[in-house]
Amino acid sequence: METGDLGSVPCSYAQLPDDAEAGRTRPGRTGPLCAAILLTSAALLLVVAALAGVRLVGQLPAAGVVVSGHPSTVDVAPRSTSSRGPESGVSEKTSGAATVDIHGGMLGADAGGNAFPWSNAMLQWQRTGFHFQPEKNWMNDPNGPVYYKGWYHLFYQYNPDGAIWGNKIAWGHAASRDLLRWRHLPVAMSPDEWYDINGVWSGSATILPDGRIVMLYTGSTNASVQVQCLAFPTDPSDPLLINWTKYENNPVMYPPPGVGAKDFRDPTTAWFDGSDDTWRLVILAIGSKEARHAGMVMTYKTKNFIDYELVPGLLHRVPGTGMWECIDLYPVEGMRGIDMTDAVAAATTNGGDDVLHVMKESSDDDRHDYYALGRYDAAKNTWTPLDVDADLGIGLRYDWGKFYASKTFYDPAKKRRVLWGWVGETDSERADVAKGWASLQSTPRTVVLDIKTGSNLLQWPVEEVETLRTNSTDLGGVTNDHGSVFPLSLHRATQLDIEATFRLDPLDITVTNEADVGYNCSTSGGAAGRGMLGPFGLLVLADARRHGGDAERTAVYFYVARGLDGGLNTHFCHDETRSSRANDIVKRVVGHTVPVLNGEELSVRVLVDHSIVESFAMGGRLTATSRVYPTEAIYANAGVYLFNNATSARVTTTSLVVHEMDSSYNQAYMASL
Repeated sequence: METGDLGSVPCSYAQLPDDAEAGRTRPGRTGPLCAAILLTSAALLLVVAALAGVRLVGQLPAAGVVVSGHPSTVDVAPRSTSSRGPESGVSEKTSGAATVDIHGGMLGADAGGNAFPWSNAMLQWQRTGFHFQPEKNWMNDPNGPVYYKGWYHLFYQYNPDGAIWGNKIAWGHAASRDLLRWRHLPVAMSPDEWYDINGVWSGSATILPDGRIVMLYTGSTNASVQVQCLAFPTDPSDPLLINWTKYENNPVMYPPPGVGAKDFRDPTTAWFDGSDDTWRLVILAIGSKEARHAGMVMTYKTKNFIDYELVPGLLHRVPGTGMWECIDLYPVEGMRGIDMTDAVAAATTNGGDDVLHVMKESSDDDRHDYYALGRYDAAKNTWTPLDVDADLGIGLRYDWGKFYASKTFYDPAKKRRVLWGWVGETDSERADVAKGWASLQSTPRTVVLDIKTGSNLLQWPVEEVETLRTNSTDLGGVTNDHGSVFPLSLHRATQLDIEATFRLDPLDITVTNEADVGYNCSTSGGAAGRGMLGPFGLLVLADARRHGGDAERTAVYFYVARGLDGGLNTHFCHDETRSSRANDIVKRVVGHTVPVLNGEELSVRVLVDHSIVESFAMGGRLTATSRVYPTEAIYANAGVYLFNNATSARVTTTSLVVHEMDSSYNQAYMASL
């Protein structure tokens, strides 16, 4: 069972060791005591002189102009970045920035080969205030999230030795009472045995009926073979779970016949199946990037977490969808989270399964996390999608921006399913080294079924995020004419939680006869690409001193397009192309269509936290995450605008509340605490 007590549900498993004598203990080591301190500005946000009616032009100048003369610049000269990950048997771990572009030039340099002059102040500002990240160094996949003795635990792929991915990946560890304010803890597991010497890779936690934790993870052996390994807390009475013991007879699973040595990884949380009194879990045979191949989802069962049997048949596979990673499988309802064991038990009792199950995979081919809704049949070991045209790897995504290798867990304290995702960097590797860190975790999100559509999930920041709100400003009731921007008066604009609702003038919609069936966020030209009914929305991390064509800003917006049948299609997008004047970062326009039902106004919630922007459109039907790296719209120079760049429609912001956000002030590890 994922969490909680199974009660009367039978369980058959061998007793795990109670102390270090039964297995070898790896004591955790103390992390650094000091994290990087965010610089703060004492200056007030400058007043924006422009009022409503200031025009946006249709085609804005390209971003990427090099600014000279910044003090205390850091040498982050562009270079060709080596691929990291694939040779070791995992996915690519570089952003693609500061490498050769499709025209043969070098990203990160101007025509004269000059690198952007990053200053220390610019780089220090990029560190976030309320998103989780280690005190320093590289982080990627979230691992083994679990609630234990009043503490939420997050483990993560971590390089203790630097700000780039390496082949000695360990498990970083942090604990929190509320999923926001974290206490950094010593490294939980290091690559120190022959079976994981090349990396302690991703894994999951399962809580047994007696309350103890079983942690299964993938190890990369001294021969670079991917195997599954077992670990458990050395002291189950310790709520912080600081020390971990690896099972003395690891590994407990090897790649089965027909599965490559580097293609067997990412075990899920196990669930109990009362039909044969076994625990079941899913592992991936990851497949390849070739068009005719795909990952294969395999089910294993065990009675003791030491001896495993491969269940006949594949749980699922979708030809032509490429290389899969980080599989997840869980039940979903419309109001609350469900434990997998409880869902399977209910299906057995009821003679069928009325509960939908989400299957998710992380696609290395395009670096997105795909999900699909379907039905899980434990007896037949099958998962069947509700819609074959929206099968796994084809249709729905968790997030349309920078979000990968995600992981959910069931939280018994609040009866909810919580989702984490790795939000990697899109700047250059050299800049990461200069910063001393790389990557964030997303804001933890709840996941439920959208009962209105029945065909997608709703993701929403956990309710604890609202405890960080400080100053709240109600700015609703503004009507923007087409082609205008409107500045918002705020104390500070670098850490925000924005809730906005928009309404197009009904008359403008009625008279619009322009068909725009080919509109696509990624190829649209971004917020500068104008149509009759869009784009309109918010400019965040925007230069408060000026709003001209080359001013830094990140646009989060809706674009409404009329189809050939006369119906309206609503798109939600992030435009990163003018988010920074730096030229050693990846800038894109991301997003997709979002369902809007009759009578619904267009709504979005936007979390802004220095170098990350997360948006939740239409109650979380669509989410988009961007990494942005302003060089001028930072500290007191960051501002927020409403904008309407449509050619004919007026837009009313029917509600708009901007909450300034406090920092989470994560704690360094101290053994005495």
